[in-house]
Amino acid sequence: MNIAIAGYGTEGESNYRYYVDRGDDVTIVDEQAVPSRPLPDGAKTMLGEGSLNQLSGFDLVVRTAGLNPNKIAADSKIWSATNEFFARCPAPIIGVTGTKGKGTTCSLIASILRASGTKVHLVGNIGIPALSVINDIAPEDVVVYELSSFQLWDLEKSPHIAVVLMIEPDHLDVHADFNEYISAKANIVRHQRSDDITLYHPTNEASKIIAQSGEGTKLRYAIVDDGQTYVKDGSFYVRDEVICDIDAMQIPGGHNLDNACAAISAILPFVTNVEYVEAGLRSFTGLPHRLKYVREVNGVKFYDDSIATTPGSAIAALRSFIEDKIIILGGSDKGADYGEIIDECKRTHARVVAIGKTGERIEQLCRERDVPVTRETGGMQTVVATAQRLAIPGNVVILSPASASFDQYKSYADRGEQFIAAVEGL
Repeated sequence: MNIAIAGYGTEGESNYRYYVDRGDDVTIVDEQAVPSRPLPDGAKTMLGEGSLNQLSGFDLVVRTAGLNPNKIAADSKIWSATNEFFARCPAPIIGVTGTKGKGTTCSLIASILRASGTKVHLVGNIGIPALSVINDIAPEDVVVYELSSFQLWDLEKSPHIAVVLMIEPDHLDVHADFNEYISAKANIVRHQRSDDITLYHPTNEASKIIAQSGEGTKLRYAIVDDGQTYVKDGSFYVRDEVICDIDAMQIPGGHNLDNACAAISAILPFVTNVEYVEAGLRSFTGLPHRLKYVREVNGVKFYDDSIATTPGSAIAALRSFIEDKIIILGGSDKGADYGEIIDECKRTHARVVAIGKTGERIEQLCRERDVPVTRETGGMQTVVATAQRLAIPGNVVILSPASASFDQYKSYADRGEQFIAAVEGL
């Protein structure tokens, strides 16, 4: 087949190798004259501005996840690595989506399954291109797939078990509006059959709307009513049976108890002995940049939550600590409303260090609501020094920006690494 790989980053590189190894005639297409990944020797290319509008004559156009399919002008089928994987994967797939918590929930699912002796493939938005492992998967394995709205945009097949976490407005700089974002997410269940399962958040309306889009059995997690996992009296329960103490969790926050309930519920069809759950929970100590403890300096604890690029995730970070808090808020704009996070700062008496492009609006909202705020326009070393100056022993400092990173940093990971380095340098 004559195939165009549209977008050449980490996933595009994996897509290229997959189709070349299959024996196809492959052309790399990218609007950047110099793509983010080095080009293979001898590769056919179409590079530069307007290249996505010239994709005629191909049998298949394989887009990278973050590329809006509507931006591709082609006279052939537009496909994706996610579609290709779902079409060819021989093992059952547990798919997880949500605005935040996807990576943690996927990792908890994988950790519990591995504790039970199951061979697990953890792929997708978490950073492992799915097609890079497709040839290693056996029918008796289980795939755990983290699915962003971009990967779900044009998905034509839904996973056997779909987990829909809390949904809030996000990526409105890419999606036309919240309704389009929800519609993309809904593909995780839209193609399910009656023998499939949808697990969804018990109180989030957008999660419920998505769950109703498919024919799978619909069950709520973190609630007693639907026979799934919930928390009571300091323990995880399933159908009135104690599984283990919540102290098995190695990561902080009430939102992570919800994520654990979703994860435990998702593994129930695959794990007959729930004794493996505790071992799986204990072995997972958290992902980088997700409310990770960095160090304590003069009685002040510093936490890196750079992954928190929405107000809802920053609110969850604030609610994870009873100590007095200083929260670092701001970055590049994704169209979010910051009113709710500032209200939460006021309610919890948190002080704010406002940074980045959205820091100006955050500072204004803080002053309107009488929330203590310090505007900081310098780099991360200066930001951390400012937070340290404001803190007193017993305080917690959290980098939980509620904004994307691209105004000052390459990525949320780059922002988090610079925060860690600055804290380590105190």
